Amino acid sequence: MAQSRIMKIAISLAIWAVAACASETGPPPLCAAQSHHNHPFIVCTARPAEHDIRLFLDAPDGEPFGDFEPLSDHLSDQGETLVFAMNGGMYHDDRSPVGLYIDRDGQRARLNRNEGPGNFHLLPNGVFALDGDEALVMESGAFADFYDAEDDQPDYASQSGPMLVIDGDIHPGINEDGTSRKRRNGVGVSADGQTVYFVISDTPVTFHEFASLFRDALGTPNALYLDGVVSRLYATDIGRDEKGLDMGPIVGVVR
Repeated sequence: MAQSRIMKIAISLAIWAVAACASETGPPPLCAAQSHHNHPFIVCTARPAEHDIRLFLDAPDGEPFGDFEPLSDHLSDQGETLVFAMNGGMYHDDRSPVGLYIDRDGQRARLNRNEGPGNFHLLPNGVFALDGDEALVMESGAFADFYDAEDDQPDYASQSGPMLVIDGDIHPGINEDGTSRKRRNGVGVSADGQTVYFVISDTPVTFHEFASLFRDALGTPNALYLDGVVSRLYATDIGRDEKGLDMGPIVGVVR
């Protein structure tokens, strides 16, 4: 009887110790280093049902935030903390979105399915969207069919291009032998829409190397390129606050 009581006390103490450690360490980090084909990447994993994922464009004065610091300061004034952010899609010289863009202020730009030069128009391009507790990355035409009514729109959306992975296959216009190397960032979503992977390369990589990370290492059936030269990362849990050119749309996680 005494041994049984001692064992119960020991188990209780062990459970208390685990809980105490968990409370001290806080929530698990969003971002972690990952290597793919000998190239270093940072993969930030968020779940719409657990994390407050948002898109940002304009500050209260009507001008684009442009950088992580003013966005972080704005959220801090609201009693919130920016824990992760990166470039959230392509934009014009005035930092307005090139394609569809929806945030808390509503739809700021319409879906762009025009042909043209540059990565955005390497068709098919696509849309990253958040709708309630689910996320999606979808080719732009499929997105238009899915949200076919003007008043039927997701909570957040950002159009960019090209698609990196489409239904499990790398974009047909991405050449495995391509030689153009740049720092790149993008987003992929798990098949069930419950997990979002935001990825940025820490060294210049080709489109194919970048796309294959989403397809082969992360297993996302669909992934979208967000940008290259302007790509940079803000991640408090790994001490990143990168400086660079002003941005348009920014995607972030708020705690």
